[in-house]
Amino acid sequence: MALVHKFLNGTYILRNYLKPSAALHSFWGIYFANYCSNSLQKPVAASGRASQERRTEEGLQRHHQKEVALDITSPEEKPEMNFDKAIKDELKDHFRRLKDEIMNHWVGPEGRPLHDVLLEQAKVVWQFRGKEDLDKWIVTSDKTIGGRSEVFLKMGKNNQSALLYGTLSSEPPQDGESSQSGYCAMISRIPRGAFEKKKSYDWSQFNTLYLRIRGDGRPWMVNIKEDTDFIQRKNQMYSYFMFTRGGPYWQEVKIPFSKFFFSNQGRIRDAQYQLLLDKVTFSYTSHSE
Repeated sequence: MALVHKFLNGTYILRNYLKPSAALHSFWGIYFANYCSNSLQKPVAASGRASQERRTEEGLQRHHQKEVALDITSPEEKPEMNFDKAIKDELKDHFRRLKDEIMNHWVGPEGRPLHDVLLEQAKVVWQFRGKEDLDKWIVTSDKTIGGRSEVFLKMGKNNQSALLYGTLSSEPPQDGESSQSGYCAMISRIPRGAFEKKKSYDWSQFNTLYLRIRGDGRPWMVNIKEDTDFIQRKNQMYSYFMFTRGGPYWQEVKIPFSKFFFSNQGRIRDAQYQLLLDKVTFSYTSHSE
């Protein structure tokens, strides 16, 4: 069962794939083509054969020159690594980020004046414009526990969207314990500050989640999880079922935070609690039927 889901500009909050190297492929392809063409040629005269051999030798020499020109590191050569310099550069980067955080704190929330923050009506949390935007997400599936599902994330053709694709399989892992399986997930990474200080997304000033997506027709579950240090609450989250159209057109989804329902260990609880948005993480999940 194929899995395709595409995200356009990203995620808004409202108030009230690497190509293989072509050098070696073309190099080996030329050798293979020459071998096949020579093996299927008809007998020719001696003079023609001699001229053809000369052309072949010249071609092999040119290919040999190209091969020599390739900068291929020998496995016996060890790259030079300066650990002291790497540590110094890492410390400089963290101190620079710490300086920026201190300066931004004096200016206002997230380095913006308080007046602008209070009057903003929408905030772009995620958008997809390059590889650095993909690094803000983690994709996972039941393959990590022995399942057959796979999921991948890459940039779209126009570098204006992200494509989540893969295979969703309901075949359970052969561990003798699991009776059902089949899920894929796309989870936001926890933001980090200077010296790897843990941060969280603060959406407490907003009341609606806005998404621009294009799906394959299957339902998805949108999840918001409160960031807490209590181990008893690690399996608690708030979810909302999002249904995609499956057509070629993009759709805009607006989800009020009040529509998210509370669940614990995958089960909806009778007692529903208010979602606290000051420290949250975000994710998408798709399950097989």
